This record gives sequence, C-alpha cells and structure tokens, in this order.
Amino acid sequence: MTSTRLIRKKPVHRTSHHSNPSRLRRLGWRGRLILSSILLIFGLLGCGVAARLLAPTSNTRSPLDAIIVLGTPADSDGNPTPTQLNRVTEGVREYERGIAPRLIMTGGAAHNSFVEARVMARTAHAQGIPDSVIFIEPQARDTIQNACYSARIMSTHGWRSAEVVSSASHLPRAGYIFNEMPLLWRTHAAPSLEPEPSAYPWAAACAEPC
Repeated sequence: MTSTRLIRKKPVHRTSHHSNPSRLRRLGWRGRLILSSILLIFGLLGCGVAARLLAPTSNTRSPLDAIIVLGTPADSDGNPTPTQLNRVTEGVREYERGIAPRLIMTGGAAHNSFVEARVMARTAHAQGIPDSVIFIEPQARDTIQNACYSARIMSTHGWRSAEVVSSASHLPRAGYIFNEMPLLWRTHAAPSLEPEPSAYPWAAACAEPC
C-alpha cells in the first residue's frame, strides 16, 4: 500500500509596516514631552492671535459722553512713565478734537504707592485740561475694575457712551471686558512711542487670555 504523507506548509511571515515601532515610541518620553510642549505653545499662540483678531472694538458711533483713559503704573517717584504719559496725551488729544467733553482717569495704586488716576489727572492738567472736566477713579487694580468703576461713575452722572483709550496691545482685553458693560463704547489706541519689534504683536497675543 502506498502511504500518504501529509506535508505541512510553514506559514509565510510577511513583513508588515505596522510591526515596526512608531516614530512617537522611538522618540522616548523626553521627545514626547518636547513635542507636546511645542504643540502647546503653538496652540496658545494661535489662541492669543485669534482672541486679538476677534476682540470687539466698538458698539457705537454716536456722539460720546466721556473719554476713559485706562491706567498703568507711575514710576517709583510718582511721575508718569512713557506708557502712562502716552495714554494721557492721546486722551487729551481726543478731548481737544471734541470727541467727548470730559475725561475719566481710572487706576488705583496697583503696583506701587501712587494712585495711577491721580498721576494721570495731574498730567492732563499740566497739558492744559481744566480740572472741572477730569474725573478720577482711584480704586481699580485691573482692567475689569477699570471698566466696572468707570461705568459706575458714568451711571451716576447719566452718561451712556465713552471712548476707551489705552495702549494698542491692551485694547483687545479691554474690548472683551467693556463689551460686557451696560455702555455704548469704542476703543482708541494711543500710538506707540517707539517702533515695536516685529515679534511684539505675537508676544502680546500670547499674553492675552483666550
């Protein structure tokens, strides 16, 4: 009798690309941490840029009741810093252009012992603005309080609309906040005293909240 022998075929092992370790695995935990950090930085940068581009700048074009100049710290001797002087000077220019018949200086002693609004009011007076049209808000310690306390002053006097003057890099944040106030408002940027480096708008965007 002829015996039949079964021949077993050895399985053919095909090379699969999926069997290789992924690039992410080959990076190791340090590489993954660096990659995650880079992605986070770009995400925050994109968020900041988007926030600045989408920030509201106005909800009115009507005649305005007041010009609100947002505070920034005086120097350690109680004199206006270049940034503070720039904001006040622009507020004075807007007043002289007839944008509104009064100025509200807002800012407390947030960073040193000098009340920002009082230093700003003295600066405006030195530039020829009568004290009778300068209103001082001396308590605010941040932009939210700037907006709330200024709105309170305006409500007390029956004023409903304002132009908000500050540095260009500060206005997107201010715009989001004033948009929640029961006011008609628009923003106006004080021109920069010095040329800003090309990377500055991006850096400022990162500093703004998303």
